[in-house]
Amino acid sequence: MKVITIKQPWATLIAEGLKEYEFRTWNTKFRGEILIHAGKSVDKEAMKRFKDYHFEYPTGCIIAKANLVDSILVDDNFVKKVGPTNPLVYKGIIERNGWEGYGFKLENVKKINPIYLNGKLSLWDYDYNESGCN
Repeated sequence: MKVITIKQPWATLIAEGLKEYEFRTWNTKFRGEILIHAGKSVDKEAMKRFKDYHFEYPTGCIIAKANLVDSILVDDNFVKKVGPTNPLVYKGIIERNGWEGYGFKLENVKKINPIYLNGKLSLWDYDYNESGCN
């Protein structure tokens, strides 16, 4: 199964259903089930912003699965549509300052028991089954 590694707190915000898009500078044609891996690095500024949510933010593990259903160019129309849905989560996109990239639309997100392993760049493969063993 495909996996995407995401910094905390963003991975947990996806797992909790608060973030529907993952943003990347690159596009993907992949559509289908994907695992969400919380990387070992943390966005410290964002962690401060979400401290009142009182979530656990594990690192170095797969924490959820979802369906990647689309990859959408982040342009002004996208920002006008998505930004207001959750300004705290999408603050960086609202204030993108010339950033160009894509929003990977994630649906049907389900948390899973953590599977601890190192992440990788881009989309990568992991032999996953429902028990979490490979």
